[in-house]
Amino acid sequence: MISKTIGAPTAIRAAAIMIIAGLAAACGERAAETTADEAATAPGEVNVYSGRHYDSDMVLFDTFTEETGIKVNVIEAGGDALIERIVQEGDASPADLFITADAGILWRGDQRGIFRSLDNEALETRVPAQFRHPEGKWFGLSKRARIVIYNKEMGLPEGLDDYADLADPAHAGSICVRSSSNIYNQSLLASRIAHYGEADAEGWAQGIVANFGRKPQGNDTSQIEAVAAGICRLGIVNSYYVARFVGSEDPEKAEIGDKIGVLFPDQQGRGAHVNISGGGVTAHAPNAANAEKLLEFLLRDSSQSAFSQGNNEYPVVPTVAVSGPVAALGSFKEDDLPVAALGANQTTAVGIFDRVGWP
Repeated sequence: MISKTIGAPTAIRAAAIMIIAGLAAACGERAAETTADEAATAPGEVNVYSGRHYDSDMVLFDTFTEETGIKVNVIEAGGDALIERIVQEGDASPADLFITADAGILWRGDQRGIFRSLDNEALETRVPAQFRHPEGKWFGLSKRARIVIYNKEMGLPEGLDDYADLADPAHAGSICVRSSSNIYNQSLLASRIAHYGEADAEGWAQGIVANFGRKPQGNDTSQIEAVAAGICRLGIVNSYYVARFVGSEDPEKAEIGDKIGVLFPDQQGRGAHVNISGGGVTAHAPNAANAEKLLEFLLRDSSQSAFSQGNNEYPVVPTVAVSGPVAALGSFKEDDLPVAALGANQTTAVGIFDRVGWP
């Protein structure tokens, strides 16, 4: 059974709980069956602080409980807010496992000292070195690609096959993309910094800004809808958002999916930019052994298939086949850049966004 904590305790709680409650409220949490402090002292449990907000994850946690008897208590909020909460809770934190949806946020967590290093051969065997921390502080759980979409009626512009091509003046007024505050865009730019250097990355970002079809707004779903409607000819989005439309049983969403085409960039070069969702056991985890067990469970073949089928993500374990609607997008060559580099170049990426005027 999952105890899902997303709401703050009442004002009559003790002072220590009130501090945690204030942080929880800032994270936008919902009401819960048990508080995080109560969960920390209960036997046979694991406390997950998750920046992922997918029903498919809850199904996996339920399955884990059914198989092991270990109760999963989940607190959901934004990744950065959860990192701050763990830091503020200090060595009294009930958090056992921190999960989030971008390598850049995992890097931020590592910089704040929230993880412990694991020496776990089972995890290291399952997750390629590219998708895990070199000292075992976090491990990838699933993958997504940052891809280009286009309006099928307008067609894919001739000669467009790489991210670099998006900055060509020929595509002025054509691109829909979300804001620079979005971690997915920060990680994409960080990958260009890692490969080509800061100057090249800044020139690319400046070219994208010059080619905006509208001011950045909304999430990736908004970009897909805008491209399907012809507001923009091109968009930059994560693969799993596209699969949600392409594989939807909702006729309206499926119709939107039919109006967009997909390009995996740079297939003759480095390959498409890939990011991860991942997790790590926290430095002061009261149930560290259970947290490791849950990580191992999430990397089993069946769980990896569930990430693919349930949330249209790519398995991080290379021997597990892609399944579900995302498989319809086709196979592709992926960039082999270690995802730890995305966080290392994140601050530089944000500075570039500010200089080129990417809102």
